[in-house]
Amino acid sequence: MATVFIQRCAMMSMTSAIVSPQNWLTLTKYKGLRHEILDSSTLQLIARLGPGAFREISGEVVQPALCVLTSAVPTVSSKIATIDVSGARGAQAGALKTTEMLTVDQMAQRGNPDARILLVEQTQGSRLSEYADGIHGLGTKDSPRFIRKFWEVARTAPDWELMQSSVSQTTEWAGLEHIVYWQRGEGVLHALAKEGWAILAGGSAHGRPGVLVSQVGRLSATLYYGGLFEKSAAVVSPRDPELLPAIWAYISSPEYAVDVRHIDQKLAVTNRTLVKVPFDEERWRGVADRRGPIPVPWSDDPTQWIFDGGICSAKHQLQVAVARLLGYAWPMQEPDQFDSFADNDGIVALMSLPGEADLATRLRELLGAAYGSEWSGALERQLVIDAGSKNGRLEDWLRDTFFAQHVKVFANRPFLWHIWDGRKDGFSAIVNYHRLDRRTLEKLTFTVLGAWIDRQKHEARAERPGADARLAAAEELQHRLQLILEGAPPYDVYVRWKELAEQPIGWEPDVDDGVRLNIRPFVTAGVLRSKVNVHWRKDRGTNPDGSERHNDLHPTLEERRAARREAGDAK
Repeated sequence: MATVFIQRCAMMSMTSAIVSPQNWLTLTKYKGLRHEILDSSTLQLIARLGPGAFREISGEVVQPALCVLTSAVPTVSSKIATIDVSGARGAQAGALKTTEMLTVDQMAQRGNPDARILLVEQTQGSRLSEYADGIHGLGTKDSPRFIRKFWEVARTAPDWELMQSSVSQTTEWAGLEHIVYWQRGEGVLHALAKEGWAILAGGSAHGRPGVLVSQVGRLSATLYYGGLFEKSAAVVSPRDPELLPAIWAYISSPEYAVDVRHIDQKLAVTNRTLVKVPFDEERWRGVADRRGPIPVPWSDDPTQWIFDGGICSAKHQLQVAVARLLGYAWPMQEPDQFDSFADNDGIVALMSLPGEADLATRLRELLGAAYGSEWSGALERQLVIDAGSKNGRLEDWLRDTFFAQHVKVFANRPFLWHIWDGRKDGFSAIVNYHRLDRRTLEKLTFTVLGAWIDRQKHEARAERPGADARLAAAEELQHRLQLILEGAPPYDVYVRWKELAEQPIGWEPDVDDGVRLNIRPFVTAGVLRSKVNVHWRKDRGTNPDGSERHNDLHPTLEERRAARREAGDAK
C-alpha cells in the first residue's frame, strides 16, 4: 500500500513529502519501482528515521523514512540530500536539526546493486559478488525434531552430521554447537524435503573454504568449516580459494557490516545481499598478508565440536575433567592417557561406596595426571575458585555448584545429570546421560543408592545423628527413581514425532530424541540438583498433516501397550 502511494505521488505534477517504510529504497522486489522513480522523478531529500521515530509505533521491525520528491525528470547534475538519524533512538526530531546532511548523485543510484537508493556515495570499482558467491543454508522447518546440540548424542551416532550455525560475535572458529538428523542423506528429513517440508540448501558451498555470516543484526562472521550449515547464516564462498584470507580480512572488519547496512537496513539480509558490497582486492590482500595465514580449526570451548577434549587448555577445565571422568568424549577427541580414568558405567557417587572412591578423590587423580608436576593444592583451590566456588573446596563445588554451571555452559541440555536426595549430607551421584539406559538406572536405583541406604540403616541402628533423616531422604529418592523406571504419567517420556506404538514404556530412552524430552521424568520427579530451564510446550509450526506440535502429553502405559499390540497384529 505504501509503495503504491509513493508511485501515485510520483505521477502527480507536484512536490510530495512522504513518510513510509524504508524497505522500498533497498529491497530487491522493489527494483522496478526504484528504476521508475529514478528515471521520472527528482528526489530532493531522503531521511532515514529508524525505529522509535514515532511514539505510537514501536519495535525494531518498523523502519520509516522521509522522502521528498518532485514529479520532474532528473538532470545529470541532480543531487539527493540525505540524512540518517536511525541511531538517535527516540530523539529523531532533534537529530534532524543537528545531524550532518550529505548529498548523493541521483543518476549514480541506477548503478548500485538492484538500483538501490543509498544515503552515501558508494565506492566505485569491483564488488564482492565478482569474487565470491553468497550461499544460504538448510532449513528443517522443525528444529526441535531435527537439530540438537552435539553433546546430546554420542559422537559415534551414524545418523547425525555436524552442522555450523550463526554466531553472535565475529571470531575465527565458532558456530560449531549443532548437529542435524541427516541419516546419510536418505532419511526422513530428505523425504520431507521432497514434499516441500524442508529446504536442504547449501550444497554448493560444501567442501569449499568460505566465511559464514550471520544474516541478522550485526552480521557477525566466522570461518566456514566446509560442511552443513543452517539457514540463519549464509556462506560467502570465494571462487578462488586463495582469496579466502583477503575476504575474511574484509568481512571480519567493522567496514563490512557498515557496507552491507548501507545497501540494506532490513533486520535480516539475504545471502545475495552479503556479496553486493564493494571489495578492494588489493587492499584486503595486503591486510590479510599482515595478519598472517588462516588459523587451523581449534577451540578451547567445550561447546564447540572442534574442541579436542584437552583438560588443561579448556575454557572450563573442571567441567571438562568431570566429563572425561564420566566417560564423555568430544567429536574431535583423540585417544589419550586420560581415557583410563573414565568410569566404566557412567555413575560416580559424590561419597565413597563399597569398591569405589568418591568423585572428588577420583577427580583429583585425573587432574594430577593432567597437570603433572604443576599440580598442587594451591592450583586445585584456584581452579575451584575460577569455577565459581567461594571457599575453594572441590567437594563443595561438586556438591553445590557443578550441575548448575554445567546446565548453564551446555545451554540447558546437560549430558551429565546430578541426581540427589535433597540433602547436602545425603546421597548424590553424577551420571553420564548417554549411558543412562534402563539397566544403568536400575543399577543406580538399587545397587549404588541401595548401598547408601544400607549404610544409613546401619547408622540409624547405631543411633548416629541425622541417620534417620538421611535414610528417609534416600528411600524417597529410590521411590522416585522407581517411578521413572515404571514410566507411568507424569514420570514418562513422550516424543511427538513418534507413533503411539513407538512411545517408550517405562525408562527406555532413545538418545536421538534429545535431552529436552528425555529429561522430563527427572525434572518432574524433582531429583536433579539444580533447575534445568526446559519446557514441553507446543512447538512452533504444524506437522505436514496439519496437526499441532504438542509435547506435553502423557499417554498411559496401557494405551502405549495397546498401541504396540495393535501394531504387532497389523504386521
